[in-house]
Amino acid sequence: MADDRPNIILIITDQQRLDTINALGFDYVDTPNLDRLVQEGVTFRNCHVTAPSCASARASLFTGYYPHTTGILKNADTWQHSWVELLNQGGYHCVNVGKMHTFPYDAKCGFHQRYVVENKDRYLEGRYFYDEWDKALRARGLVKQQRELYRKRADYDQCLGAFTWDLPEETHSDNFVGDLAKWWLQNHPARQPLFLQVGFPGPHPPYDPTPRHLKPYLNRDLPLAKLSQDDLDNQPEAFKGMRVHNTEVDHDSVVHQLNPTEEQRLRQRRHYMANVTLIDEKIGELLDTLEETGYLDNSIVVFTSDHGDCLTDHGHSQKWTMYEQVVRVPVIIRAPKRFAGGRVLDGLLQSLDLAPLILDWAGVPVPDTLEGISPAAALDDGEWTGREFVFAEQQRDGNFTTSDFMTMIRSRDWKLVHFLGESYGQLFDLNNDPGEVTDLWNNPAHQAQKDQLLHTMLEWHIASQVKTANWTKAWR
Repeated sequence: MADDRPNIILIITDQQRLDTINALGFDYVDTPNLDRLVQEGVTFRNCHVTAPSCASARASLFTGYYPHTTGILKNADTWQHSWVELLNQGGYHCVNVGKMHTFPYDAKCGFHQRYVVENKDRYLEGRYFYDEWDKALRARGLVKQQRELYRKRADYDQCLGAFTWDLPEETHSDNFVGDLAKWWLQNHPARQPLFLQVGFPGPHPPYDPTPRHLKPYLNRDLPLAKLSQDDLDNQPEAFKGMRVHNTEVDHDSVVHQLNPTEEQRLRQRRHYMANVTLIDEKIGELLDTLEETGYLDNSIVVFTSDHGDCLTDHGHSQKWTMYEQVVRVPVIIRAPKRFAGGRVLDGLLQSLDLAPLILDWAGVPVPDTLEGISPAAALDDGEWTGREFVFAEQQRDGNFTTSDFMTMIRSRDWKLVHFLGESYGQLFDLNNDPGEVTDLWNNPAHQAQKDQLLHTMLEWHIASQVKTANWTKAWR
């Protein structure tokens, strides 16, 4: 008997902000294929990740639990299980092409096949990993563009991680992943429902588009939020310390500058947006290949990212903060056989909410301990208000070195950031201060709002512990 359950195609980029899709009102970036998904699907404009760093956010998405529940609180924490195992057991053929950020990097995590491309700037191949991209480059006698090579440049510490990919275009990490996914689809005829996860390594730094993709952006005006001295001066001590740390350590080929020039900021952003356009091109090719191979007709396509990037906004490099540029990402879902497209929804969504949604589509029982809340109602009839609150967490790690633990709670109107054991924090009135410039943490007029959010955060954490007490029972 034929299995007519839908193929599920989950496309995840790394470090892509919300304001990178033309069809969502950001006309300075070229994304015709993501625009197509927006036009044919449903877009969630207010999805927030559960952590401002890769592994924690991804593990949360792929388990349906918050980082404090999974125990995966930072990069390199062991992560070997996911709800992909449930899809596997439920009859789906599960394939990963590209980045997942599991640890160890080649953990099965429920996939029948994994073609891993882990990170754009690793230079310890063979010590920690040796992925498909490393093998392909080595087979061609090529040396990967990476931190050790970039460090030889006289202007390395002035580039803010923005470089050009000078090897053959097809060897760029995002092109390689896109082409590898196309190869798999073209050479593996559908025999059962497919779950395909395609993980693009970009636009995570180094910001390294090919010359062809960079050319249209070279002189393009891009919006730059003004760096307010009041904003910088009034940030929590943990963030001030992290700014200094990121000028002293080159994370992912990025050497941060405390006071970058406008041209440096623009150059970094142009390279980043050009990398987005490169990925968009490969997404278009992937959609075409799904159609040519007969997969697309019965497929649900989901697009999102693991977190965003400050790109010097608020004076910060990359992620590890709770600003909207970092914790807010796009989610687009295309399923023309199930629901009408062209809708953009503003209700609050949490990235882990995709877990019960995907399991339900697959006809797989959803564990009652899951912390994700399915937005199926939003897709079916649009009658959906979203979550009342969303949360994010970050533990001290090799990058976030200035605090033991940071937690965010956000409603539609307010955001609070708590630092464990510290008297300082952040409180923003998002209605009157959407740019998160004026910190109200120490403002007596807003003490009641602050206390209410801190209480809600405590209640959320206790409720989470109760709900998930037996979540690992099957893995014990």
